[in-house]
Amino acid sequence: MTLPALRDRSCPCCGAQAGRAEIICSGDAENMTVDQLRSYWHGLEKTKHFFTYRRCADCALLYNPVFFDDAQLADLYSDMPPNMDMLPFSAIAATQRGYFDAAARAGLSSGDYLEIGPDVGHLVTAAVDHGGFDRFWLFEPNQAVHGPLRQATGERPVSILTDMTDLSPVPARSVSLAVMIHVLDHLLDPLAMLRGIHAKLKPGGKLLIVTHDEASLLRRVLGRRWPPFCLQHPLLYSSRTIRALAGRAGFPAVEVSASTNHFPIDFLARQAAQAAGVSLPRRLPLPQSAIALRLGNMLTIAQAAA
Repeated sequence: MTLPALRDRSCPCCGAQAGRAEIICSGDAENMTVDQLRSYWHGLEKTKHFFTYRRCADCALLYNPVFFDDAQLADLYSDMPPNMDMLPFSAIAATQRGYFDAAARAGLSSGDYLEIGPDVGHLVTAAVDHGGFDRFWLFEPNQAVHGPLRQATGERPVSILTDMTDLSPVPARSVSLAVMIHVLDHLLDPLAMLRGIHAKLKPGGKLLIVTHDEASLLRRVLGRRWPPFCLQHPLLYSSRTIRALAGRAGFPAVEVSASTNHFPIDFLARQAAQAAGVSLPRRLPLPQSAIALRLGNMLTIAQAAA
């Protein structure tokens, strides 16, 4: 009988232990075994289970004081089935190109490009099209997508590595743009990751982060039915807490804004029904064309000192 191994852990941002339970699931995830939680991790069960989220009394971060350790996480992620409700390729590409355009508007200098968890390389493609990057450093543990990643970089020099926590191959002060799209809210130690990236950035280099926004209107409307309250997210950010985290990591300038996502109309209908606990047929008589919405996510651009 193996329970989630991390118990009463301190705040991953400031290290404080004081806080109060704020988001509590009706299920008793804290006292379920890893094997019992496995099907809920996959999202195959109608009943929702997640660990209690504590609000840090010092920095206000929302995080799980009980969670899986690194070994348990590796086992759970390795056993995940394909997601059959993935967004269409065109919608994902449009969303991620919008992320890159936001970084470009903030100003990009010459240097290397670094991305943690690039998947098949939607944002990499936008970076290659933009030009100006000397080398691409891509940290992606899923080796099944390494082929598409290489294709996305075209003829540009590229290094694709599987260990997302070991940035040692990247030369210090060489990166002009680093990117993390929906990665930071999956990490046990986000502060160490941001400090590691900061050491690789050139003076004035940018870090682009996309996360869920736990202070968004959508989160307040849905309450604990908000989809990002799940077993895969050991912590969730607001504009206040992500600014605080980036500041502790050494970034003097941090800008946060609502991010735009492209969603097909039929996909939105299924997600809304799921959040309300209603089952819908696989095929819906609704348009599949995508619309641009700002729905509960935020885009953060942190800049190293010039």
